[in-house]
Amino acid sequence: MTMSEDDRLRAESRAGVLKALAHPTRIYIVDLIDREGPHCVCDLTARVGADTSTVSRHLSILKNAGILSDRKEGTTVYYSLACSCIAEFMAGLENVLHAKYRNEQKAYSAVMASRVD
Repeated sequence: MTMSEDDRLRAESRAGVLKALAHPTRIYIVDLIDREGPHCVCDLTARVGADTSTVSRHLSILKNAGILSDRKEGTTVYYSLACSCIAEFMAGLENVLHAKYRNEQKAYSAVMASRVD
């Protein structure tokens, strides 16, 4: 059985979200907003250590992917997580990293044990 059109579209949509997250600066921005709450571009520019246009481009990618939402207060735009599931997703990624690290440690220990014999 081949992939249906619905399955293909769903996979493409998911890949779009993952692609938006596939940059260290964007992951940092999402983590920062998750931990501290909404931030404006000027705050994020200082925290990221990049120029305003670069941070704005990252924010635009995250917003277009549905990861961030924004609200305007006067002339300032604040960015926040679009839904709490993003924080849960990031926690899931941490679980994957921990499992990978544990598996690598087991493999290393096995190699080292075989050298002792």
